[in-house]
Formats: sequence, structure tokens, C-alpha cells
Amino acid sequence: MRVLVTGGAGFIGSHLTDAFLARGDEVAVVDDLSRGRHDRLDSRAAVHKLSITEDGPLTALVERARPELICHLAAQIDVRVSVAAPADDAQTNVVGTVNVLEAARAADARVLFCSTGGALYGRDAPIPSLEDVLPLPESPYGIAKYCAEQYVGLYNRLHGTRHTILRLANVYGPRQDPAGESGVIPIFCARVLAGERPVIYGDGTQTRDYVYVSDAVAAFLAAADQGRPGIWNIGTGVEVSVLDLARLIGAAAGREVNPEFAAPRPGELQRSALAAERARRDLGWRPAMSLADGVRTVYRWIEAGAPDRTAS
Repeated sequence: MRVLVTGGAGFIGSHLTDAFLARGDEVAVVDDLSRGRHDRLDSRAAVHKLSITEDGPLTALVERARPELICHLAAQIDVRVSVAAPADDAQTNVVGTVNVLEAARAADARVLFCSTGGALYGRDAPIPSLEDVLPLPESPYGIAKYCAEQYVGLYNRLHGTRHTILRLANVYGPRQDPAGESGVIPIFCARVLAGERPVIYGDGTQTRDYVYVSDAVAAFLAAADQGRPGIWNIGTGVEVSVLDLARLIGAAAGREVNPEFAAPRPGELQRSALAAERARRDLGWRPAMSLADGVRTVYRWIEAGAPDRTAS
């Protein structure tokens, strides 16, 4: 299969690119390299430095490459950035997605859209949250992702396409930037390794659903092969508090973690976990990596110098 991965030089996108290449697919990557890194990528992937906000060049590239599938992962992913600059967030996450959909339509390609579960459902959603819960996002990032989902659904109705939406829980693993603004697991691991105290915003009782990157990639491959339109949550259904996460990282490090506490940040939920029974039923997908094993893997990866090319 000919596959195009937008955001393919990013954390999840580079692992997904590796997985498609490993099974013999022909893969091209679109990434503006603002956060993605070329060194994460296998040399067999054709890399195009391009922003999804550039509609003309994007459409021209897709028409030349003629992918059968576009995995759309390119995005502005930081909730805090979206609160500070909502128009910029919408430009990338909404307009950029429309540009991808239009380019796909011109090339008759199917789109597999990477959405969010953690930022979508809102504070009053039942936990774990099912796909049919009405989204009530608490941040511009969540709003933009939901708006992008609506465009994906519209194209399926208006143009008869068969695009797919995956709502991911908090994905973590090697290649997630330990010096970045998001990704609590590598950030905490890096601080502990450096002998520093990790910072918890709020009281630490807030919860998230953590899914290891290889499990998230397996969901993309399953959805790619299934070829059916729809929306699926990709998570474990298990709430893990930040305090529990700090204890797991302490176990990986072999010493107690003593975090600092700071004021809560605007736009962030108190609780989040995704019900993934529909993905198990329809896609045959289920997470395989335990959180304790995944945290240990990330800790060892950072301990080894956080190399760009490493097994997932």
C-alpha cells in the first residue's frame, strides 16, 4: 500500500512510519520539522518538508505521490499553546485538516485521522468515556480537534469517502521529547534522572489514560487494514493519577520521587479515561503493554541518551 503520514517525523508518526515500512508498504512523510526530527525516520521513507497549512503545495504533492491512505497526525498538540494562541491552533488543527481532506479527495485517498480522546469529552463525561458521549472540550485544542472530526464526518457524507477517526488517550514512549512542553512521562523521567524534582500542576489527583506508542501504532494498522469509516477510542480505560505515575517512575528509578506542586493550568481536565471496547470489537485491537513496563522502557531510553532511532 502507498501511505502518506503527515507529522511523520514526530513522536507517534515516526513509529507509525516504521511500522508501515516494516510490513513492506511504500511510505512518504509530510512534516514541517518544527517539532518533528528527520533523524527519527528510516531512510526508506520519502520525506517532504511541508506544512499542512500550505494547501496548494500539499495538494500538488499528494497528487504526485498518489497515496491510497493518508494517516493525518500533523497537529498543534499543546493544550497550553492552544489557550494562549487559539487562532494559530485552529489554523493548524482545523484548516490544516481541511487541506488534508481536500488533497485526499483530489487523489482519491482514504484518510485516517488522529484525534484526541483525552481533551475531547469534557469534565462531565462518564469515566471511562464512550465514543457516543457528546464532546464538551475544555480547551481550544479540544475544540479544534472536534471541529476537525466534524469535517471528516462531513466529507464522508458529502463526498462518499470512507475516512476514519481514532481518538487517542495519552500516548507515551521512546522518541517523545523529554524536554518538551507535553508528555508527562518522559518529562518526569528526565527530571528524576537529572536529580531534580518533577513539577505537578494541581494536587496530583488528576487522572489520565496512558497508552504505549506501539499499542497506538497497532491501532492505526488495524484501522488501516479494516478500511471502514467510524470513530474509535484507543486507550486502556484505566485512570492513573499523576501521583501514581510519580510512584511508578520512582520504582523504575529505584528511588522515591518527591515532586514539587504548582498551580493548576487552565484548560486541563481533572479526570480522563477512554472506553475502548468498540475498538476491541470492531478492529480486533487491545493494548498489550502494561504501564509499569512502559514507564521502565521510557526511563531506560532516556538513561541511554534518548536516541532518535530506537525500538518501540
